[in-house]
Amino acid sequence: MLVNSPHPVLACAAAIEVALGEVAEVDPEFMRTSEKADALLALARLETQLAALRLKVMATSDDVAADAGARDVAAWLAHESRGAPAACRAEQHLAAALDSRWTRLGTAVTEGVVNLAQARVIARALDELPTGLDPELLVQAEDHLVEAAAEYRPDQLRVLGRRILDVIAPEIGEAEEAKQLQREEERAWETTSLTLTRRGDGTTRLTGVLPDAAATRLATYLDAFASPRQHASAMPQHRARGQAFLALLEHLDPAKLPAHGGDATTVMVTINHDALTRDLATAGLVGTDDKITASEARRLACTAQIIPVVLGGKSEILDLGRTRRLFSRAQHKAMRLRDKQCRAENCTIPASWCEAHHWNPWSRGGKTNLTDGILLCSHHHRRAHDPHYSTERIPHGAIRFTAGRN
Repeated sequence: MLVNSPHPVLACAAAIEVALGEVAEVDPEFMRTSEKADALLALARLETQLAALRLKVMATSDDVAADAGARDVAAWLAHESRGAPAACRAEQHLAAALDSRWTRLGTAVTEGVVNLAQARVIARALDELPTGLDPELLVQAEDHLVEAAAEYRPDQLRVLGRRILDVIAPEIGEAEEAKQLQREEERAWETTSLTLTRRGDGTTRLTGVLPDAAATRLATYLDAFASPRQHASAMPQHRARGQAFLALLEHLDPAKLPAHGGDATTVMVTINHDALTRDLATAGLVGTDDKITASEARRLACTAQIIPVVLGGKSEILDLGRTRRLFSRAQHKAMRLRDKQCRAENCTIPASWCEAHHWNPWSRGGKTNLTDGILLCSHHHRRAHDPHYSTERIPHGAIRFTAGRN
């Protein structure tokens, strides 16, 4: 080899750069369909092989980082190439794995038969195999996943990787899967969190991390509340679930919740008697600085588990709740048998998903009896208390909503 001749890796890089320059101005639009298909597959394979070569160099480049005073080669490469540090670090980890631990996988990537996305999934699955496993089983696992890459996408390989012991060693696979699931459940419990952040505009941002099982259960509950609502089909799922979450909270029975502050968890709303009968008025939530509209207080008083505290002119308590303010279970059953569905015009939400509403408002002395009780779905129950709508009974007992007060 001549003294001044470049290293084969650098010569390869230079040749690729020249070849790319030669086709940079070529318009692929005039390629035949079969040529385009061949080109796409060939370039994808070459891209993988080129990335594999970069990883091989990266695995042996600690000296590059040392000469530059960088923490490691990933940090050096991120700085010099203006790349994302996290992506460069992930490549460094993969390079080390392919170079020292999973050499069969490394060879497959070099040959272009396993792409980088597949390689990351396979390497992680192999790394997560239990310590102390028979080395022969490790070889079998690596070979099986490399062969499977010819047929499966990365997401499918991830599933296969988690159950690889069931394939190569069924006698220990179930026990190891149980151990892995236990570790995941423990981590999920330890990292579970829920934060409520006031946004200052009347809304609160709810952010949380839940175990998968709990999240699935919550989604099931929310979808159960949202699925029968006709109006929900016209809105995104996240909005439908958000409104379903509000309905879920309103249907919780405080009597079945743990003791809180020396009493069963209860929400108390205070409102002036005169304000209770007006549309543009506010009510306060006891123990907080929060306020709600009078119309919302009236709606909650129909069915939610709250205690309305009605105050007189000197803030004396005129009414701390009211006997039989809420419809009983028997009355609910009777209304379901009578109404069959939401009583709003053209609404077909089944009665089992509806809420009881006082046709003669509770705030104006309405009685909690079957004559004054009607069933409305959550959407129309809110509308019944919305000051922007008027209501009227039409033939056959249906309720018609009209935008704008009469």
